[in-house]
Amino acid sequence: MVVGELAQETDLVVIGGGPGGYVAAFKAADLGIQTTLVEENELLGGVCLREGCIPSKALLHVAHLLESARQAEDFGVSFKEPRIDVDKLRKWKESVVAKLCGGVKTLAKARKVEVVQGRGVFEDSRSLRIEGGGRLKFKNAIIATGSRPKSLPAALVPPECCVDSTGALDLRDIPKRLLVIGGGYIGLELGQVYAALGSKVTVLEVLDRVLLGADEDIARPLVARLKKQFEAILTGAKLEKCVKDGKEVKVTFAHDGKTKSETFDRVLVSVGRQPNIENLGLEKTKVKVSERGFIEIDRQCRTADKHIFAIGDVVGGAMLAHKASREGIVAAEVIAGHKAEFDARAIPAVVYTSPEVAWCGLTEDECRQKGLDYTVGKFPWGASGRAIAMGRPEGLTKIIADKQSKRVLGVGIVGEHAGDLIAECVLAMEMGALADDIAMSIHPHPSISETVMEAAEGVFGSAIHALRK
Repeated sequence: MVVGELAQETDLVVIGGGPGGYVAAFKAADLGIQTTLVEENELLGGVCLREGCIPSKALLHVAHLLESARQAEDFGVSFKEPRIDVDKLRKWKESVVAKLCGGVKTLAKARKVEVVQGRGVFEDSRSLRIEGGGRLKFKNAIIATGSRPKSLPAALVPPECCVDSTGALDLRDIPKRLLVIGGGYIGLELGQVYAALGSKVTVLEVLDRVLLGADEDIARPLVARLKKQFEAILTGAKLEKCVKDGKEVKVTFAHDGKTKSETFDRVLVSVGRQPNIENLGLEKTKVKVSERGFIEIDRQCRTADKHIFAIGDVVGGAMLAHKASREGIVAAEVIAGHKAEFDARAIPAVVYTSPEVAWCGLTEDECRQKGLDYTVGKFPWGASGRAIAMGRPEGLTKIIADKQSKRVLGVGIVGEHAGDLIAECVLAMEMGALADDIAMSIHPHPSISETVMEAAEGVFGSAIHALRK
């Protein structure tokens, strides 16, 4: 990794080494483009690899392991009460991150992508200043600076009273009582981690239900399990103030028409993410930013400045690593002169709780809002031999199709390994598949994947192992 010293000119500079940035840089190098990757952090991989997707999934794996051990008693297998070594757990999580970040560094070196550590700031549409020393002229640039957790006003939640997702993943200790502000996927995932490790978790959500992005019937089995694992899930609750009280935090909120106060050992604020576009020198270019604070791009990921592209969280839409990676490939191909554009029909979303929740395409709520003529096929996992054998029959697979053309419009799945199952459904949507195509594709038995086939059978008839209501 180069620090401060760099070649004065490059064909392409990529600003940000996350799953969008490093994928764009590697693809560009594969296409024969001289590429320089500018990353502020010493480790490549971005928030996803260092302090987001990967460390959270490592901890969720441990949480699922603990849950499976407890559930084993139902099968006649008993284990001793687990002893949790927080320091060892944290070091294991950090080893996972280090191994993957090291892998990205190795790939960069093998592709001869020059990596520069520092913060890149535009001086104009063709040059970049690296804070700490050095300037770089480029033919094209890709902005991939990602996002960070949103914070609440200090008057409402003083910084000393809370942590964000990054702080929660640091795992310095296990609080006796944890308040999670925000019922989105990040808050629910981290809440389940801490609940498994022994914390009493309360979720405070201002909307009338948690996990608003998924249809309510798909979210329902997860919510039912979380209600057993958490101390409370309070929806329609409005936070009023947080006050530091010694080592604890006193939280006042309104719920069910009453004002209540409770004390917690830690407060996790998880209310979404915001793009990192400040102090990049965008005002010295022709790049345009929307009223919502995202960089505006076209279908080729090109900004209003023809030499500058942008990908990932900074452009809005689904703020997901896999979407950023795909945009990175598109941008690199366009720069290489290929005919490419970002035209994904379906972007999968996955909540890695237990049970997992995954969906792609349109939800049923969105179909209703659009006034579409659609029909739905559902298959409850209580009728799945594999799910029952696993002791996890609470799942549901749901396929939404256009009533006339039979084309798949969207899919929702809740249950074990839903995040893996959804890939088949994304492929089906990208191929323009009909529900019949999925139904007629032979799936292995016994498997959870059969639930996708059976849900497809149920779209226009009855699934073999479940009757259509």
